[in-house]
Amino acid sequence: MTTLAVGLSTCPNDTFLFAPLVQGRVDRRGLELRFELADVQELNQALAAGRLAVGKASFAAALALSADYGVLPVGSALGFGVGPVLLGRPGGPALDQLPGVGSILCPGADTTASLLLAALHPALAERSEQVRFDAIMPALAQGAADAGVCIHEGRFTYAEQGLTLLDDLGARWEHETDAPVPLGGLLARHDLGPELHATLALLLGESLAAARADPAACLAFMREHAIELADDVIWKHVELYVNAHTTDLGQVGALALAQLAARAGHRAAPRILCAPA
Repeated sequence: MTTLAVGLSTCPNDTFLFAPLVQGRVDRRGLELRFELADVQELNQALAAGRLAVGKASFAAALALSADYGVLPVGSALGFGVGPVLLGRPGGPALDQLPGVGSILCPGADTTASLLLAALHPALAERSEQVRFDAIMPALAQGAADAGVCIHEGRFTYAEQGLTLLDDLGARWEHETDAPVPLGGLLARHDLGPELHATLALLLGESLAAARADPAACLAFMREHAIELADDVIWKHVELYVNAHTTDLGQVGALALAQLAARAGHRAAPRILCAPA
């Protein structure tokens, strides 16, 4: 029996996709899968250290890991209207004032959110500090920082904490590139080989289909790991981030990755490992 360490993020789009696989509602085809749930920056670091055979990664990190890992066609988070947002503290400086006076928080040096800030607002990126993603909005609400790049549920809940939208980085990226924002995807080691890559794509596709067929069966697992526990926020997250590109990264996704690689100064985008099953 082949044993694989598999990393997934605690975000609802990942826990929704993986729930049937974790819960044993999908035939694992003889694979022993050991699941590890963590923040995406922690997963980026685990993949870089070689501790995971398969794992969710920021696509910014996937660029740096492309010699060892490729992208599975199932499980990606990308699209229009899904990108990170630059938020400001209550009563804080405006966007044009930030380069001179502001302190800016980012959710990890290897995240696509940090890459987008560097590409779209380089002067702000130079002043940024990296912290865990779920510490950013509380810090802003308490006035401990002037601005922060927020991801995941932050897009839906920032106004409830009195925070202001300084810039929608995703929308700006879409306008400048005419491409969806490639946030993250599931990576697998090249040395697993084409047959195992195809099996993994099959299992993930079946898990996603089972989740869509019976979403209520996934909710307990999603609630267990969600930062924001309100069910309506969890389902909004799934509705936005689990889309056609999650089923199949496809040509549009490949082009978006090429755009990201070009803006980050990489020669090529990560390789998509196989076709979806």
